[in-house]
Amino acid sequence: MVCRRDILCGELPDVRVGIGAGTDRDAVARSASAFGENAAVYDDPARLAADLADGTIDAAVRGSMSSSVLLPKLKAALGLDCIERVVLLEPRDGRMFCLAPVGIDEGWTLEQKHRLVTASLPLLRRLGMGARVAVMSGGRKDDGGRNGFVDDTLDQAVRLVGLLSDEGIDAYDAQILIEDAVREADLIVAPDGVSGNLIFRTLHFIGGAHALGAPVVNADRVFVDTSRAKTDYRDSIALAMKLTERVI
Repeated sequence: MVCRRDILCGELPDVRVGIGAGTDRDAVARSASAFGENAAVYDDPARLAADLADGTIDAAVRGSMSSSVLLPKLKAALGLDCIERVVLLEPRDGRMFCLAPVGIDEGWTLEQKHRLVTASLPLLRRLGMGARVAVMSGGRKDDGGRNGFVDDTLDQAVRLVGLLSDEGIDAYDAQILIEDAVREADLIVAPDGVSGNLIFRTLHFIGGAHALGAPVVNADRVFVDTSRAKTDYRDSIALAMKLTERVI
C-alpha cells in the first residue's frame, strides 16, 4: 500500500520542478530548498506556465500563487479548454486515495466523470497504487423516489459503473457510503464537483487529512494544484517529480 511517506521519502527522478510563490513565499522557498537545484521558485505566473509548456521545467506546482491568476495562464499555455484535477488525500489514520471531481465546475455529467476516471488511472499506476474505483451518489439505493436530484445521482452512478466495468475497470457502486469507500477504493468519484470539493475541504481542513495536491489529468505536462493554506509543499513537489515518470 502506497502512502504519503513513500512519495516524500522514496527515490525520485532527476527532474526540474517549478513552484509558484504568492501569499506565502517563505513556505514555498523553504519547501523548494529541500530539493536543491531540482526545484525552482517562480514569482511570475506567466513565466511558470510558459516554462512548463515549453519544457524548460519538467513539472510545476501551484504553490501559494492565486489560482484565479495562474490557472487561466496555464490553460492558455497548454491549450486546454478546461482543467480537470484529482486530489490525493491521506487521512491521519487511514490509507491514501484519490478523489475527483474536486473543482466546483467539474464532473457534472456522466461523460465528464467517465473522462476523469479514465484519465486518472494512469496517474494511479505511476504512483504504484491500486485502481479500484468507487462511484458515489447522493443516497442509498433504497432512497430512490425521495428526491429528484438524488434519483439522478443514483441513476448516473449505475450507468457510470456499467461503462467502466464494460471497459475492464474495477468499479463499483459505493452509494453514499464514503466511510466504506475510503477503506476500499483507490479512486473515489463524487456525485459532482461541489460535493467533491466539500468532501476534500472537510477531510483536509477539518479532519486533518494530508492533501498532497491535485494533479491535472487532462494535460500532457505535469502540473500539481495545491491549496494556499499549506505551509509545507515538499510532498507536492515530490509528487510532481514522481509523476514525470512514465509507466508503460
